[in-house]
Amino acid sequence: MATDFVQELTWRGMLQDSIPGTDALLRTETVNGYIGFDPTADSLGVGNLVQVMLLLHFQRAGHKPFALVGGATGMVGDPSGKSAERKQQTEEEVQTNLAGQRKQLERFLDFNPGPTGAEIVNNYDWVRGMSFLEFLRDVGKHLTVNYMMAKDSVKNRISGDGDREGMSFTEFSYQLIQGYDYYWLWKHKGMKLQMGGSDQWGNILTGTELIRRMGGGSAFAVTSPLITKGDGTKFGKTEKGNIWLDPKRTSPYEFFQFWLNASDDDAKKYVRIFTVLDRGTIEGLEATHAGAPHERALQKTLARDVTERVHGKEGIEAALAATEVIFGKGTIDQLKALSDEQFLSVFVGAGVPVADVSRDALAAGLPLLDLVTEHTKLIASKGEARKLIESNAVAVNKVKVTDVKATVGLSQLINDRYVLLQKGKKDFCLVKTVG
Repeated sequence: MATDFVQELTWRGMLQDSIPGTDALLRTETVNGYIGFDPTADSLGVGNLVQVMLLLHFQRAGHKPFALVGGATGMVGDPSGKSAERKQQTEEEVQTNLAGQRKQLERFLDFNPGPTGAEIVNNYDWVRGMSFLEFLRDVGKHLTVNYMMAKDSVKNRISGDGDREGMSFTEFSYQLIQGYDYYWLWKHKGMKLQMGGSDQWGNILTGTELIRRMGGGSAFAVTSPLITKGDGTKFGKTEKGNIWLDPKRTSPYEFFQFWLNASDDDAKKYVRIFTVLDRGTIEGLEATHAGAPHERALQKTLARDVTERVHGKEGIEAALAATEVIFGKGTIDQLKALSDEQFLSVFVGAGVPVADVSRDALAAGLPLLDLVTEHTKLIASKGEARKLIESNAVAVNKVKVTDVKATVGLSQLINDRYVLLQKGKKDFCLVKTVG
């Protein structure tokens, strides 16, 4: 059953601005709508997920979503929210990034042919054939410099005061190119709605203005609020950097932990924005969480839902296994169930140090005292290691060892390659065999 798009965004806290008449349009016909994605990396980050969820809800409401990947604009750089000009990319870099992002979008949107089947378009396809003179003559003449300078994305950069570098003509022209995208899609794809973050409001309105002036038509817009954490810091950023959707950049474990560690206030907001759970289910979760906040029902539901959507069943199982092993009572069997790649990625992603040890050393039976001190530095000295072993505070592959004369050999390798050492409750070291 199709949902009411604007109503859905409103209760989820995902609606910032819209052009008058947008709601009525969406209630009377199937609408083609799009969001632009900047191909500055071969992976989307969690900050992009807000826009991906906009497209998902748009499709669930019975409309046709388009993801515009900026093959042309990506080589220029959007000045919105930026204090300095971006490094320009080559066409080859942009194409590589587009391929990576498309795979991730396909996890959220239904691309099967049909009236509401999602499509991906690349603005390089229609911009590359236009000469500079054609662009100035056919597009640039329709907007005044005063109109363009009134945009916040320009005003915030144009002065060049303080640490700001000012703005190049390349960046100044960005809103014209983005505006022309909307006009081209309106003319050739029947596009009537552009969506985006609230920082894109000015660029989107430039598009609606070009549609009015160049084509005598009308078009609409919807924006979502920019998401920040409760402490005011930027959403999607951690001490280690950006949280990516690509498991090679951010492991499923790290991804899972990002959501699991959200504050109560943030989790209440995020579960509405980043899941497709219905209102009744979410309000029930909020009530459960309020009754026993230490159980973290909101965070656990949020982390499971988003991680499985992004990384699939294997990804969430690996994240849960690693979480259970590191913070719970995980067993050796859970470790053995992970593939070699999953095993290494989850522990490296969790920040567990990795120490290389030769297979020959293990083949002969390596004294545990030597392994935890000389080979891995997990424990500072053999004297301390003896005390810890005797006090039941050292484990090999999640099994406690109390014999100070114990050895570790090839028969104990997980996936014929790894040994997991543990000191106390949360200090780990992963031994990886070499040679």
